[in-house]
Amino acid sequence: MMKKTLIALLTTVALSTSACAGEDQSSVTKTAQAATTTAAASVTSGFNAPAEAWRDLDPENTLYIDLDYGRVVVELYPEIAPLHVAQIKALTRQSFYDGISFHRVIEGFMNQTGDPTGTGSGDSSLPDIQGEFTFRRPPTMPVTLVGARNQGGKEVGVGFYKSLPVATQPSSQAMLTKDGKVAAFGLHCKGVTSMARTDNPNSANSQFFLMRDIAQHLDAQYSIWGNTVLGHEYLTKIKVGSKGEDENFIPDVMNKVQLAADVSEADRVKVQVLKTDSPAFKNYLKTLKKEDGTYPDICDIRVPNRKT
Repeated sequence: MMKKTLIALLTTVALSTSACAGEDQSSVTKTAQAATTTAAASVTSGFNAPAEAWRDLDPENTLYIDLDYGRVVVELYPEIAPLHVAQIKALTRQSFYDGISFHRVIEGFMNQTGDPTGTGSGDSSLPDIQGEFTFRRPPTMPVTLVGARNQGGKEVGVGFYKSLPVATQPSSQAMLTKDGKVAAFGLHCKGVTSMARTDNPNSANSQFFLMRDIAQHLDAQYSIWGNTVLGHEYLTKIKVGSKGEDENFIPDVMNKVQLAADVSEADRVKVQVLKTDSPAFKNYLKTLKKEDGTYPDICDIRVPNRKT
């Protein structure tokens, strides 16, 4: 079986952004994508905001990945990648991921896992799923823009939907489309979870990767289904190496993977995330402005959270 490695393709998907009416214009800047990521632009805990500016995570769409280093909490997005989220949840509830290794880990890139054989060629017994590289965004999925980047030779707005960094057409274009929605896709920033595949775009099954850094060339080429809310610091502690290339490599493993809904309430991680469509988030963004009036690259902005 072909190994599910990440193919270094430059994306050809481009979203027209000739007009940004209907979005928060004050949030739009023209920051270029950095070649490598830096530390997050802010401390994400302890940000003061009114109670109504915070949201609870949905236990049914919150994934716990327990490592030797600590627990990684991932928010799932069935509204963006329904097939992938359903597959991840089904395998999690089968305890499929418990004890599976990170068989391919590349410094400055990503941590790949989900192969029960540890070779990069294994999958689950469930059928492969169709690629969900982009999604259609309705007005009920608000995005707060924080910048722009070049994508496929065109400038595209980037911002946050919930805690997920995304690229999107402006909402104003929705009135021109048959379905009343606009094109969008997630961005491969640090902490984002995405599905591995072969060169067949519809070959995703059980293998996935957690981003250690930025990889813009993966955008709209791999299916993003979640984003790390807590535990970013553990992602770069996972041991670097490849099971197929270094016979002495002893990989880290996922000790246990669970949905928060399947964990007793007493054992759940009590965390809230700042609503990115709230005035409080826009005030938070103002604190990140640089001297030239621009914001940091979107991948260097962490949405604030707080433990309750």
